[in-house]
Amino acid sequence: MSNDLARRSVSSVGWNVAGSMTGMAVLFVRSVLLARLLPVETFGVYVGAGALVTLTAVFASFGMGGAFLHRSAETEDEAPAAAVHFTVKLLFTLVWAAAMLLFALRFAEGGRQTALIVLTLTQVGDELTQTSRLILVRRVIHRRLAVLQFLDATTTTVVAIGLALLGAGLWALLATDIVSMLLGIIGLMIWRPVWRLRLAWQRATVRYYLRFGSRNVIAGLLLMALDRVDDLWTQRYLGNVALGYYSRAYTFATYPRKILAAPVNQVAGGTYAELKSDRLRLSQAFFRTNALLVRSGFFLAGVLALIAPEFIRIFLGDKWLPMLEAFRLMLIFTLLDPIKMTVSDLFIAMGRPELVVRVRLAQLLILIVSLFVLGARFGIAGVALAIDLMLVIGIGVLMVQARRYVDFSARQIFGLPGVALAAGLAVTAGLVAGLTPHPSSDWWSAAVKIALFSACYLGLLLAFERSTLAMLRRSLRWLRPPTPPAAPLASSENPGETPES
Repeated sequence: MSNDLARRSVSSVGWNVAGSMTGMAVLFVRSVLLARLLPVETFGVYVGAGALVTLTAVFASFGMGGAFLHRSAETEDEAPAAAVHFTVKLLFTLVWAAAMLLFALRFAEGGRQTALIVLTLTQVGDELTQTSRLILVRRVIHRRLAVLQFLDATTTTVVAIGLALLGAGLWALLATDIVSMLLGIIGLMIWRPVWRLRLAWQRATVRYYLRFGSRNVIAGLLLMALDRVDDLWTQRYLGNVALGYYSRAYTFATYPRKILAAPVNQVAGGTYAELKSDRLRLSQAFFRTNALLVRSGFFLAGVLALIAPEFIRIFLGDKWLPMLEAFRLMLIFTLLDPIKMTVSDLFIAMGRPELVVRVRLAQLLILIVSLFVLGARFGIAGVALAIDLMLVIGIGVLMVQARRYVDFSARQIFGLPGVALAAGLAVTAGLVAGLTPHPSSDWWSAAVKIALFSACYLGLLLAFERSTLAMLRRSLRWLRPPTPPAAPLASSENPGETPES
């Protein structure tokens, strides 16, 4: 990996981590307070409508984002390629939005109709900012995106909690999407815009986008279906209350992914694209990315699995205890889902998105069958089990396919962290069960579990993986937002513009 790309990649991860970590506490507070202020059913209505909008919005993007990131003759010149991307994207988005609004007016009613209309309109705004976001990802410059992420978290939190306190109900949740859309438009397209907005139509470039997108859209649709079919199935067959519990279990179970995995995944695609012609360096980047995600993700998921009862009682209240089993089972999903994303980024960077289509189709079939078998019998815990089963099978197949482009050892990535996770869970559960009397305070009980698990898990890694940990530490020694240079840089978001402070 060249020094310039390495520095940009790690700097981008640093900015993403900074934005993610600073916004994480704010989003956590919002999730906790809204869970206490709003009825369980309200979350079910909102999540169900959001699942349908997000799933169908794949047709608005039509897989063209991957085409723009993939370096080719048609997209080598960034400015005209971006203009054509925005033009084609605008046409697809308007057609999709019209269809969604007609569906909402004809087939939905009450709160579900309101949610579908509002979420469709806000999705239109988000889709139109995608070109600007892709330009920054393509350049592996994520500073502005990280700042926007933090501003989004804080602003939407203030608005949502204020509305919830005023008794706004569903609108407290919908307001987060409205504010987020406005911030994206202002921060990317109005204030010091990333690029000069213009429409363009170049037949060769349009044909390339549509040809690449036609291969990518099915993979994107299947990916989104894998993420959203469980919500739609739960709402349809178990009801809004069950979906409310399930959605909160998913939200809090995915915090380990949001802390580190999301920022790393945001950078991986652009990094892989620049290294696609160098198998050795691409393999190194692939291993380091996934090794970091596994070691951090296994630790955080293990902690949450142990303290799940205390966590729910302390932060959410007893009314949310019915989600306990689903919450613990969803942690398996959050262990492996970031790996699925990095492997998908690899295939897109190599210009072969169709390689994952068959895998995702098989996963979707497994998920649908599992939902009817497990979900119908065990409720939301069965839905979580169906998700875990689908993901484990898919990850195994995708990792095998990834060997076409990168060299790695699955044992080095998963082996010791898996052993440390199992040992930490077993040792902690055994020692806590042997405590007499049991701690009466949830805070004390959680602290004991965290201390015991941390000592076991981290102790095993330090004892047997010093070289791997040292390598990861060296790779991330610049993992912090850098001090902006005094002079303008060619890699600034706008040519001739001084980098943002």
